[in-house]
Amino acid sequence: MRDNRQKQSNIKDFTTGNVPKQLVSFAAPLFLSSLLQIVYNMVDMIIVGQKLGKVGLSAVSVGGDVTSFLTFIAMGFSSAGQVIISQYLGSGQKEKISRFIGTMLNFLMGIALLISIVCMFLRRQMLTVMNTPPEAFSEAMNYSTICIAGLVFIYGYNIVSAVLRGMGDSVRPFIFIGIAAVGNVILDVLFVLVMGMGSRGAALATVLSQAFSFMSCAAYIFRNKAKYDLSLTRAELTAIDTAMLSGLVKLGLPMAIKFASVMTSKLFVNAFVNSYGVAVSAFSGIAHKIGSITNLLSNAFNTAGSSMVGQNIGAERYERVGAIMRSIFAITVSIDTVLSALMILFPAQIIGLFTSEPDVISIGIRYVPIAVLTFYSSAARSGMNALINGSGNYRVNFATAILDGIIMRIGLALLFGLALGMKHYGFWLGDALAGFTPFFIGTVFYFSGRWKQKTV
Repeated sequence: MRDNRQKQSNIKDFTTGNVPKQLVSFAAPLFLSSLLQIVYNMVDMIIVGQKLGKVGLSAVSVGGDVTSFLTFIAMGFSSAGQVIISQYLGSGQKEKISRFIGTMLNFLMGIALLISIVCMFLRRQMLTVMNTPPEAFSEAMNYSTICIAGLVFIYGYNIVSAVLRGMGDSVRPFIFIGIAAVGNVILDVLFVLVMGMGSRGAALATVLSQAFSFMSCAAYIFRNKAKYDLSLTRAELTAIDTAMLSGLVKLGLPMAIKFASVMTSKLFVNAFVNSYGVAVSAFSGIAHKIGSITNLLSNAFNTAGSSMVGQNIGAERYERVGAIMRSIFAITVSIDTVLSALMILFPAQIIGLFTSEPDVISIGIRYVPIAVLTFYSSAARSGMNALINGSGNYRVNFATAILDGIIMRIGLALLFGLALGMKHYGFWLGDALAGFTPFFIGTVFYFSGRWKQKTV
């Protein structure tokens, strides 16, 4: 009977077995899930760009930046939740996980509602601070309004995904994202091309697909809770355990600050970039999408590595942590080398997927060396972020947040963009170079041995 239950379990044990194989099998669905999200965001830009030109591209770019910034709490606390769940598993405390899920769910959904309400009143001011080009302001307002209204679905999906990732399951989120991506493309065509709703239609298609991802994934977890050794009673899902909330906040706040500081610095950089005109603003959105491909690769292995590191620290299998990091570096550097070669060889063709306007393509071709730096900085930080996040060390997370997100990213952007007169290219260069910061912090942290301290 016991063996049958083990065969039915969806929980993955990362404390034994082949590290590279486990890492790839766990990270691949995460990468594909994120890739699908990037793809259907790209579909927004491609369809809007072909329908509305550079004004539409600028609107979706600025509106997307604003929406991404508002998710920093969801990303930080869900990442913390994933680590805590993985350490519960590694240390043999499965009975606490259902109560922890209820605590995380109630806390983050309440935060999402509060942010949505506040930002509905401040969205015009936010777009003004972003130096949104006047000709794109109306479309950017339409896009931002709908995305802010649907923020609760983004938070919800981050929560349920964190639960599954903490359990070592990355396949199910990929399936739900895949179905949602197909729906998003269909809705984009319907709302933007057929019904002529412009950026409003693109935003509505994105929000509806995110809502589906959240609700379908949550329903799956509840229906299959036995396979994850979860009870998920009504009492557990509607209550907040104050001790668990304290632990979540202690770890989640520095992670959220790290995401917020990086996003704030990107908004800071983009606000300067947008001031150089609508063509530069339009390409900024394209550059973000191109960079997102390598970032999602880094994030997939960072996320997978965090759960694996968390389980092994919880089980005190410290020798496997170094193997996890080495595997992450080998894989991400190899893939980013291929992406760099493609960008160098075919820049006009890649940028031409988004726009046919010569001035935007010209800006993009000069951006190629910066894109290569962005690729390699993404690879360099992935393994170290897996260690920092998986260890649950909130002090190192906070230090990384301040140095990477604020001091280095904003400082280098101002140095190259304004002090050295490189304009928008300087801001992009400073942002790319700052991406190496977690690598240096993580190297010191690893050799210090402080990551061996458990947080659960």
